[in-house]
Amino acid sequence: MSKEMLEAFATLEKTKGIKQDVIVEAIKAALVAAYKKNYNQATNVIVEFDERKGDFKLMTEKTVVEEVHDERLEISLKDALTINGAYELGDKIRFEVAPKNFGRIAAQTAKQVIMQHLREAERNHIIDEYSQYEDELITGTVERRDNRFVYVKIGNVEAVMPRNDQMPGESYNPQDQIRVLVTHVGSDSKGAQITVSRTAPDMVKRLFEQEVPEIYDGTVEVVSIAREAGDRTKIAVKSNDPNIDPVGTCVGQRGARVQNVVNELDGENIDVVKYEEDPSDYIANALNPAEVIAVQFGDEDEEKSALVIVPDYQLSLAIGKKGQNVRLAARLTGYKIDIRPESEVEFVDESSDQAEKENEEAETNNLAEDGSNSSQTNSDFAESEESDKEPTSEDTDSEDEHQENVTDSKTVDSTEN
Repeated sequence: MSKEMLEAFATLEKTKGIKQDVIVEAIKAALVAAYKKNYNQATNVIVEFDERKGDFKLMTEKTVVEEVHDERLEISLKDALTINGAYELGDKIRFEVAPKNFGRIAAQTAKQVIMQHLREAERNHIIDEYSQYEDELITGTVERRDNRFVYVKIGNVEAVMPRNDQMPGESYNPQDQIRVLVTHVGSDSKGAQITVSRTAPDMVKRLFEQEVPEIYDGTVEVVSIAREAGDRTKIAVKSNDPNIDPVGTCVGQRGARVQNVVNELDGENIDVVKYEEDPSDYIANALNPAEVIAVQFGDEDEEKSALVIVPDYQLSLAIGKKGQNVRLAARLTGYKIDIRPESEVEFVDESSDQAEKENEEAETNNLAEDGSNSSQTNSDFAESEESDKEPTSEDTDSEDEHQENVTDSKTVDSTEN
């Protein structure tokens, strides 16, 4: 019995990852629960385990008393002396209890306790082992599938891939080797649960990290990813080294690096976009391969939005099939993008507006200066006229004489008439 018990412990530790100490504690708890079920109390129960022999002993501890009130907890001094003449009042004596004497209900209780402890141990072991792989790529084997999940064997555990995490158009057959992203490691009422995905945007990032050493070591950084799994992905990258082109690094020589990622994703199209600090340039890059004439932004207080002006012949390319290109660009940049053809928008060059504004201000200042100078000139002219109009003594005498002559003449004319 002991040999079989130790072998069972070793098998459980190998297959389930549950250590022997955990199993021993589970069995001890089960024996205590069974005793309690059988005798309605377990305050004086002790379980001993012999690691060398693999034997369990269930012991009850009784106190030596003069008069017994509860046979489950006490033993009389007279009975104790028959066991050993050295016992005295108050001593503790241990007695072995045979679990085979337990009833069916007690045995069933023991089994349930053991299974519960083992499930908890297995769940904790899986969570501890696989939590380090969360958000990481891992290779698994397809075991089976049903209407809701594809079940993937990863190591010694079975992970599930929900329907929305399955790539459109891909078929998953038993024994297929697939690479998946671990998206969640947790537990539910049934035990530990590992969820994997092939549609998560981070899967593209992890694939590029494996293909591009510069991304893995941080020289090139992945800023944002927008993905419609199975069809198209846009990934924005920037370089932390001014001497390295982030887009060319990700694409690789003759497109080898990005092609490896495309092959892993079953032909999914991938656009590598250069990230720019200037939102205008970033949005223009995100709409590649379409050509962008200008990007205009709404009020800062409103939702982040941008009006993108493109040539008329580039409109359909900028929008993309069923709006896919502009939709992915909006997710990538975080802006609400409205695309308009050049013919429908009055193009306003902001730099020209600024220059024109500056010219108007300069003209206004010049007019103000001219007005000030003109006022000064008119004032000087007025003073000059006044000075010219001031009569001298000679002029006054001459004017008096002239007035007298005119009076004499008018008088003459009047007499004559």
